[in-house]
Amino acid sequence: MPPKAKFTRDQIIQAGLDIVRKNGMEALSARALGTELGSSARPIFTVFQNMEEVQDEVVKSAKLLYAGYVRKGLEQDLAFKGVGTQYILFAMQEPKLFQLLFMSEQEQAPPVIHVLSALDDNYKDILLSVQEGYHLSGDKAEQLYRHLWIYTHGIAVLCATNMCVFTPQEINSMMVQVFRGMLREIKQENNNGQQQQ
Repeated sequence: MPPKAKFTRDQIIQAGLDIVRKNGMEALSARALGTELGSSARPIFTVFQNMEEVQDEVVKSAKLLYAGYVRKGLEQDLAFKGVGTQYILFAMQEPKLFQLLFMSEQEQAPPVIHVLSALDDNYKDILLSVQEGYHLSGDKAEQLYRHLWIYTHGIAVLCATNMCVFTPQEINSMMVQVFRGMLREIKQENNNGQQQQ
């Protein structure tokens, strides 16, 4: 008969998430997890087969936490701007989780046209908010989303790595200026393309 688990699966995952929040994924070890739980590492392995399994669950939990930020952004009147602002807020409030999800080296870098769908599980919902909110075709919405994500990601990385601090007003102003310029450019390209046909 297997030993009775001292901690639940959720307690172990939460402790792992707490470690990663404070010190990054590289700090998550069986010993650190045991210390966080006030125990030895042994009880962890009555619930999980190995540390890789724990790490996978911690990543899933981080993604769920991030998805909450995205949902909050999508509920705003200007959903696409809301998502961008929430992305930066996630980087500011959860820098180690942001680094885990969006700054980890990839085994193979995807082409830029596929990076968003590869990185963000919320890609389709965000893209739809761009299409519907600004009456753009799928291609044009993708183009706008990709350009603005690159810009927003840059701000978020600066925040997550403590390179600089932005006020909410500065973030809002920068996002609005770049968004308006990009949207104007995309709509102008669209109009020029229709006139040439």
